[in-house]
Amino acid sequence: MRSRVAGSVLLRHLGPRVCGAPAAASRPLLAGGEGGLWARLLATSAAEAAKEEAAASKDNVGSTAAATAEAIQAAKEREKSGVVSSYWGIAPAKLVNKDGAEWKWSCFRPWEAYTSDTSIDITKHHQPKVLLDKIAYWTVKSLRVPTDIFFQRRYGCRAMMLETVAAVPGMVGGMLLHLRSLRRFEQSGGWIRALLEEAENERMHLMTFMEVADPKWYERALVLAVQGVFFNAYFVGYLLSPKFAHRVVGYLEEEAIHSYTEFLRDLEAGKIENVPAPRIAIDYWRLPADARLKDVVTVVRADEAHHRDVNHFAADIHFQGLELNKTPAPLGYH
Repeated sequence: MRSRVAGSVLLRHLGPRVCGAPAAASRPLLAGGEGGLWARLLATSAAEAAKEEAAASKDNVGSTAAATAEAIQAAKEREKSGVVSSYWGIAPAKLVNKDGAEWKWSCFRPWEAYTSDTSIDITKHHQPKVLLDKIAYWTVKSLRVPTDIFFQRRYGCRAMMLETVAAVPGMVGGMLLHLRSLRRFEQSGGWIRALLEEAENERMHLMTFMEVADPKWYERALVLAVQGVFFNAYFVGYLLSPKFAHRVVGYLEEEAIHSYTEFLRDLEAGKIENVPAPRIAIDYWRLPADARLKDVVTVVRADEAHHRDVNHFAADIHFQGLELNKTPAPLGYH
């Protein structure tokens, strides 16, 4: 930039002298004559160059400040809207429900919602006959005693505790079957997905009851302790005997059905207020807009009955000496 400015200034001052007065070019450059001209030329070129640099620097500072301000404003707008920008070009999908309204849940999608089959037989029971079945049955029965003592008839908090435990077996079983499929280079028969669907369904039960129950700090602490113990115990149990593990879950689901039946009785008797159903439950089970807590407990109980059937079915497969992956899993059964 400085060389271009100096060249233009020299050409402007020396052009007339070079082209119009050749004789002047032969005179010596003295300090008081043409030498003063060179000094002025150099000073002028330096000053003009400095001015251009200052102007360019000012423009750069201004543009940088403007870009920074725009970036800050855009970040604030994204923060307000809840949209996260990503270098990788991943943008959250904008979904709508069947009515065309914006879908507000990120934990499940509209196509994952379903209508629960409440016509399922909730009275079915697997009669323990062999020793392993009897051990599983009485193990579950013994666990019910401290639960009854601790929660008594506070079924909202009881359901919350129940679901934090019930969501563990499907995840553990699905994880172990996943690892087995990788080790043996074989298909799972759909059982990995079936068990993970069960775990997710149980977790959605918990998300629902969190809207209607307010667990106390010691109940939250109990959840941490029980979940830690049960996860590790079930993990070891599934490694040692999958048929025993599935039978235990089948009996746990039978106890869950009993608990939700008692919950419904208290709701019908007016002992527990039949409050409006949480919005997440209405969208997840496709319940009517005016659904109540009783409707939620009814569909949750139906889900537990389906989980009972799936786990007793899995245990029966093992008791017959077969592998789970040889029998198609009941995907989407609930």
